[in-house]
Amino acid sequence: MKKFIIALFLGLSAILQAQNSISGTVTDLSNQPIKGVSVSLSELHKETTTDENGKYLISDLPNRNLRITFAFLGFATQNKTIRTALKENELNITLEEAIFQMDEVIVSTAFNKIQSQNVMKVEHESIKNLQRKGTATLIEGLATIPGVSQVSTGTSIGKPVIRGLSGNRVLVYSQGVRIENQQFGDEHGLGLNDSGIESVEVIKGPASLLYGSDALGGVLYFNPEKFANANTFKANFSQKYFANTQGSNSSLGLKTSTDNWKFMTRGSYNTHSDYKIANGDRVTNTRYNETDFKTGVGYNNSSFSTVLRYNYNKLDLGIPEEGIEEQTTSKKTEFPKQGIFNHLLSLNSILYFKNSKLDLDLGYIANDRSEFEDSNEAALHMKLKTFNYSAKYHLPKLGSIETIVGLQGMHQTNRNSGEEYLIPDAVTNDFGVFGTANYEWNTNVLQAGLRFDNRKITTDAQGIAGEEGSFEAINKSYDSFNASLGYKTSLTDDLTLRLNVASGFRAPNLAELTSNGVHEGTNRYEVGNSDLKTEQNVQTDVNLEYKNSHFEFFVNGFYNHINNYIYTSPTGEIIDSNLVFDYIQNNAKLYGGEIGLHFHPHPLDWLHFETSFETVTGEKENGEYLPLIPANNWDNTIRTEFKIKNWLEEGFATLNVSSTFNQKNVSGFETKSNGYTLVNLGLGGTFKLGKTLFDVNINGNNLLDKKYIAHLSRLKTDGIPNIGRNIVLGINFNL
Repeated sequence: MKKFIIALFLGLSAILQAQNSISGTVTDLSNQPIKGVSVSLSELHKETTTDENGKYLISDLPNRNLRITFAFLGFATQNKTIRTALKENELNITLEEAIFQMDEVIVSTAFNKIQSQNVMKVEHESIKNLQRKGTATLIEGLATIPGVSQVSTGTSIGKPVIRGLSGNRVLVYSQGVRIENQQFGDEHGLGLNDSGIESVEVIKGPASLLYGSDALGGVLYFNPEKFANANTFKANFSQKYFANTQGSNSSLGLKTSTDNWKFMTRGSYNTHSDYKIANGDRVTNTRYNETDFKTGVGYNNSSFSTVLRYNYNKLDLGIPEEGIEEQTTSKKTEFPKQGIFNHLLSLNSILYFKNSKLDLDLGYIANDRSEFEDSNEAALHMKLKTFNYSAKYHLPKLGSIETIVGLQGMHQTNRNSGEEYLIPDAVTNDFGVFGTANYEWNTNVLQAGLRFDNRKITTDAQGIAGEEGSFEAINKSYDSFNASLGYKTSLTDDLTLRLNVASGFRAPNLAELTSNGVHEGTNRYEVGNSDLKTEQNVQTDVNLEYKNSHFEFFVNGFYNHINNYIYTSPTGEIIDSNLVFDYIQNNAKLYGGEIGLHFHPHPLDWLHFETSFETVTGEKENGEYLPLIPANNWDNTIRTEFKIKNWLEEGFATLNVSSTFNQKNVSGFETKSNGYTLVNLGLGGTFKLGKTLFDVNINGNNLLDKKYIAHLSRLKTDGIPNIGRNIVLGINFNL
């Protein structure tokens, strides 16, 4: 393997050094050149901008079909597919002014189509837009996307929920690698920092065809920050201040590129005190500190493209157990607390052949998690090491049919070194093979795929059988076949219909198979079940969207049936004053959807109105409700855009009113939640000072200081409200 990686990264540079290039001019409808248009070939990590004459040039391209994107604020994005068969290729582009401009390339799906051509409806959101909402953490920003929520513990720990499914039922990808960080735990967050991340894509529904086990409920796919344009150097600094937590988030990034080589690095530090609720009290020990470092190096020529990335993330998290006690603005965490070290190394490579290509992905994650109860001696210490590999071969196109075959796998070890064991020492191995095809004709697209997976789990025996904290050795194997079928068509020029049916699966996790003790934060004695079967689901999705230059409307509906849904149920027994719960299975169903519109009235080009409503209901086969189902939400935003002479560009002002409704459909162990309405304001833009441009934004979140408790807050059982008013000031500029 080592020799293969070295050959892939360095040796192939001597193969087929064709010097194909593409150039041209970008103009508007008046035939005037447009300066600063972004011209990118994302597959090759190549990007440039047009000069003052609207001209661009990208060289050293492979001999094949490539998708090239032209994007500029205020103009409709254009995506073209070109064949670089000649040494010099010319492509001139005319951009039209438009309000709804973006048609992003979707990386998380198999064929990397632009959104308008994609069979699946995938939510795409830039991190810049999420940050403009003034949220303190990445997961808070994600929870503003329709269909996405979070199970939170204060402001520091958040677990994503997609249409009512969370934990091991939702996969998270970063740098092209699946994140493994003990997702079974209620106190285990994402472990990702938003610095150095370009955008996120959300697949709402089973994605096992592409990602295997644990993609039962959906996928969050984070796209890393882009490299610098060829032959440029950039230094960037950003700073944010959070009034509520007296928090600070600082980030410094450097990147440079030649025609072939690319390099980038970014370091960030995030620190917060205990958060304040509406009456001014602080929730003790919700403080946290985070250090994040990302770096990457890439190389590409006409034969292949490869990128090596590394991410180090260190978290020091207080665990709130005393509620509202000591009032302090200290940022030093108290006991109990968590210490987490996460290392992520990825190698993503593409080899280009005459009419086909091979995508190779290798990933290594080392997750070191400790919990300190009353001293610096870790009571719980788990080390999870995961090696991932993936290979996808894009076969030569046959007429209008594109086909991909591939394999994926994972080798994972879990080791304990503390006094307490939540799960035993274990080894997990995954292996899957799949094939998928995409057929296009006129304005129609049909996509289908089939996959087989096997997961093997072996654990070591621990402790004395029958006593708390003991585990019996298990050796389990789980198989699953999954399929997907999707159809997209344009009913009219502006109206698109998508229909998708897909199956997914999830093998039981170690906690569900082996638990034997009190589960942290729940006061429940949980007993695992080694006879649990694989969860298997089938989901039907429908998406209808209408879009013209001044009006956009969408409606998404889904029905998700899950066989062998795993959950806990009381036995009636009591051990050490704790009720005993067993893991059992029952069939379940979830259904609901999202609806929304974006209105831009003509001729008020500076005004936007956006509204969306989301709902999900989860039920067991016996009619009882599933736990951790988010309440219905109605979100409304009025946004204005403006420019003031030559010193303020891309100015914006937003008023957001988000109404969360009562949640009365609760499981037998939850309590009902009252609804609430939050008012948020935002103001910002790009200021010009000499030759330096500053992106500045000011946000007021929960501006009316509303006292509320979110249904999915883990502090709800103690009656502790969520965060009160928070004023956020952010600045970002190139050095």
